[in-house]
Amino acid sequence: MKEWNSVSTKKYREGNRVKLATLKNGTRDGRLVVVSNDLMMYTDVTHVALTLQAALDNWAEIGPDLETEAHRLAIGEIPGHPFDQTEAMSPLPRAYQWADGSAYVNHVELVRKARNAEMPETFWTDPLMYQGGSDTFLGPRDPIMFPDGADKNWGIDMEGEVAVIVDDVPAGVSADKARDAIRLIMLVNDVSLRGLIPAELGKGFGFFQSKPSSAFSPVCVTPDELGDAWDGARVHLPLMVDYNGKAFGRANAGVDMTFDFGQLIAHAAKTRSLGAGTIIGSGTVSNKLDGNPGKPVTDGGVGYSCIAEIRMIETIRDGKASTPFMKFGDTVRIEMQASDGHSIFGAIEQKVTKA
Repeated sequence: MKEWNSVSTKKYREGNRVKLATLKNGTRDGRLVVVSNDLMMYTDVTHVALTLQAALDNWAEIGPDLETEAHRLAIGEIPGHPFDQTEAMSPLPRAYQWADGSAYVNHVELVRKARNAEMPETFWTDPLMYQGGSDTFLGPRDPIMFPDGADKNWGIDMEGEVAVIVDDVPAGVSADKARDAIRLIMLVNDVSLRGLIPAELGKGFGFFQSKPSSAFSPVCVTPDELGDAWDGARVHLPLMVDYNGKAFGRANAGVDMTFDFGQLIAHAAKTRSLGAGTIIGSGTVSNKLDGNPGKPVTDGGVGYSCIAEIRMIETIRDGKASTPFMKFGDTVRIEMQASDGHSIFGAIEQKVTKA
């Protein structure tokens, strides 16, 4: 592992602005491209690094070269090609590690309240985290495919989240220093099978079958691309989740985030080092409303980033859930816009289909 040097990484990150994507090319890991700020054009950067993982393996040297290529594309010094989000794979089509936290404790509190279970006080001081499968991620426009009957029994759900990709992180790192390891930010749809979760957790050994492949946004960005919306550890922008073409969630990712990304990274690295390219997820973005559970967008609230949350609120309010989980043919769109309205990461758009 490279020697940890938070001073040099801080110096590199000042003024660094890059958007990166991985385009399909018939291989498992695709080809790396730099994308323009407006997501309209891209330029090939495989002469700098063949893949995003290759860039992350030597970010201190390759990162500045990618920044140069992004600048050259922006000023028209090098040719650009139309960027088609449907041709994008997840920025990292596979990763050495994918660890998903549960930073929005409001979400966890609702889960437990809906089943009349008391929430331990430690949940407010010690993050929850699970290690997901990272050998195959879905592309941002790939269908969510399951066998016949899964939509009736498995409880198919989306989970809109923010995720970061880190550089090498030493074991035992502090939360403050862990923030310096954040290299890239992206969105994620952490697909969950709610109907399979209780039996798996009942075994006392965590998620596996209930957490199939996740999908990430077409583009990942360096933190400075977010401007004032990035405070070094949180993204202060609404996460836009549309379900079957209608506004479903507009929760602000910077609000009610009990554990920031520095704390999540430090938690993951408490007893082991993290290799460059490790992905850390925020968990389902969730906001309270005046200290109470949120309301649907149609009722003036900011809605939800997963179906399970509205079902929890229905159970607490009505004694039973009425909103069904996803069926074959249902669609989800997850996106985040800057203050000027432009899409930052592109959009995850997925349909649940029969395998």
